Amino acid sequence: MIPDKLIVLEMANNHMGDLAHGFKVISDFGRVCRQFPEFKFAFKLQYRDLDTFIHPAMQGRNDIKYIKRFSETRLTRDQFDQLVHKAREEGFLAMATPFDNASVGVIEAQKLDILKIASCSFTDWPLLEEAVRTDFPIIASTAGADIEEIDQIVSFLTHRKKEFVIMHCVGEYPTPDERLHINQIDLLKDRYPGVRIGFSTHEDPGNTDIVKMAIAKGVTIFEKHVGVATLAYPLNAYSASPEQIESWLEAAQYAIKVCGVGDTRLPHNEVELESLQSLRRGVFLRHDVSASQILTDQDVYFAFPPEKGQYTANDWSKYAQFKTSTNVNKDGALTPETAERTDAREQVWDIAKKVEALLKQSRVAVPSGIDLEISHHYGLDHFEVTGLTMLTIVNRGYCKKLLVSLPGQKHPEQYHHQKEETFHVLYGEVHLTLDGVKRVCQPGDVVNVEPGVRHAFFSPNGSVIEEISSTHYQDDSFYTDESIMRNKNRKTILTYWMS
Repeated sequence: MIPDKLIVLEMANNHMGDLAHGFKVISDFGRVCRQFPEFKFAFKLQYRDLDTFIHPAMQGRNDIKYIKRFSETRLTRDQFDQLVHKAREEGFLAMATPFDNASVGVIEAQKLDILKIASCSFTDWPLLEEAVRTDFPIIASTAGADIEEIDQIVSFLTHRKKEFVIMHCVGEYPTPDERLHINQIDLLKDRYPGVRIGFSTHEDPGNTDIVKMAIAKGVTIFEKHVGVATLAYPLNAYSASPEQIESWLEAAQYAIKVCGVGDTRLPHNEVELESLQSLRRGVFLRHDVSASQILTDQDVYFAFPPEKGQYTANDWSKYAQFKTSTNVNKDGALTPETAERTDAREQVWDIAKKVEALLKQSRVAVPSGIDLEISHHYGLDHFEVTGLTMLTIVNRGYCKKLLVSLPGQKHPEQYHHQKEETFHVLYGEVHLTLDGVKRVCQPGDVVNVEPGVRHAFFSPNGSVIEEISSTHYQDDSFYTDESIMRNKNRKTILTYWMS
């Protein structure tokens, strides 16, 4: 398993082919990393089966940079085993990058924790096929890969049900600041939702700004080259020393603290809430009010400053109802002691969830981002008996809506002067009444409703009707019950209602 807040320390060839120096690198970084228990750490080695990895004709070619470096820093299998043991002894997870198929077998034999695919091997399909044959979770770096190649690898690993992380990476050592392209993290996160995105960094190891920016982008998995400078082995320009890693981790620690909560809304801050409360307008009475009175907009006004604990304008909405519990004088403050407040938002949200559940049950596809219109003709308290929810898909020269009735719900009689409608029952049983004549409609039934025809319907078990009509106008719906026409607050519109 690849933990969050994982810092991978990449030794590469910085053991210098010297086992004692490799031990020193691991132990020196172990002392640093134990100061940061909020992170998980892994030490990573690189494996190449040099006898087969290097072409036979190129063996011993010290005039070629990488052949010389790989050969001079060669370690035996036993020495690598000792480094792995040392890493675990210091509290690190153990992982390695294989550059050939044979090295995957070494990782298996050592029972390491994670397998890394380097950027140069990102589309090395023979190596990838060997890697996914194992049970190891995979971290893969993307330096130099185009978007189609990343698509292929994400698809390849996903279809094989692998646990994996994709790392933004620039394969220039060290990477100049202007070529780090931190915004690539956003591109990868947006393109591959559900895939964890990390960052393999090669910037100047003294730079502590980059890790802060990456954490602010949401990265929780990092990889960084490390080493220890000695008289015999100077440190290269992109590997961090223990002191630099300590500063880098302090910067990461600070960034995490400052970025704070991101997966839910931030927790309540009592100091903040008290400050905001003091700047709001309080609710005051326009005139004397007796106990047990339900207040309306005409009964109150809003003014600054509020009294401590008073209801404010932020508490007053079309969903809220205030009923006085005592007599309150003119210009008196409305408080929890003088009035009881109830809020209908929970009722509205409950309706939205019931509609969503019915739509899923019906298997009727709904476009994303469509508003939900809740018609509560006699108020929300009576919605489950009398009401309707509507989704307007399009309203141009023609109109298409979905009419959703919950089980046992009726829609009161209405008519239109201009609009002609066609009802197509998609789901459930609908008892439709047209000018007093009742009929029972089943899924697949189509009924035309001419202008002027009074229509009402009831659904015993819930239904979805597709309504196709001429353009819908707000002032072209007339209810035979005039009390509905007088209710100007009979509709509630929700935009963000679908899971």
